[in-house]
Amino acid sequence: MASDRVVELLDEVTAALADLTEALTADPGSVEILDAVCAEAVRVVPGADMASITAIRDDGARTAAFTDESARQVDLAQYQAGIGPCLQAAATGETVRASTETASELWPEFAASAKRFKVRSYLAAPLRVDEHLTGAINLFGFGDHGFQEIDSKLLELYTTVVTFGLRTSRRYHETRALADHLETAMRSRAVIEQAKGILMAVHKISDEQAMDHLIARSQRVNIKLREVAAEFVRTMSTR
Repeated sequence: MASDRVVELLDEVTAALADLTEALTADPGSVEILDAVCAEAVRVVPGADMASITAIRDDGARTAAFTDESARQVDLAQYQAGIGPCLQAAATGETVRASTETASELWPEFAASAKRFKVRSYLAAPLRVDEHLTGAINLFGFGDHGFQEIDSKLLELYTTVVTFGLRTSRRYHETRALADHLETAMRSRAVIEQAKGILMAVHKISDEQAMDHLIARSQRVNIKLREVAAEFVRTMSTR
């Protein structure tokens, strides 16, 4: 029954999104995350045999992740032609699906190149995460089914969740990096103040003179100021 098929598809989407969520929270590198996005996209949409992610930059398009080398080569043919389903989805913000016949009519040069890799169906959804990642999630099928309307909806649903997940992950990592930076800055400031205090007490000099002494030492030995201060504090504490 059709309803049973829909339930089956939704179960597969749910499982794929659960696995993707686990990948996002496992703190891998950005390349590994995008690889996971591609792998789960193939799992989500029936008829998809390969996937890739197109990233649009000021200097042009590039493939940021892919499940198969052939997918990357198909993308490259598209970038060289300057037109195709992935680029169209990225440019218009609309999901694009096409069979061999449709692709040959719309993008003849690209379609001819894609046929060499036995790709006969195309489905691409726009992916707009932030200023660092704008492009499309691309699916390729070896069958000439051209994908169905429900496939488009499944990919759009998947892309929506992916976009939210990637945005959340990036904000978390940016916030953590800022916190680490502030912690380092605070520690640096503390050890510098400690070194200044020792210099002021030992040499009976002012705060400004103590700072000048540390800066001069840092420039003379070509070592960062906080490292000079830390070494000075260690030396004085062992006396």
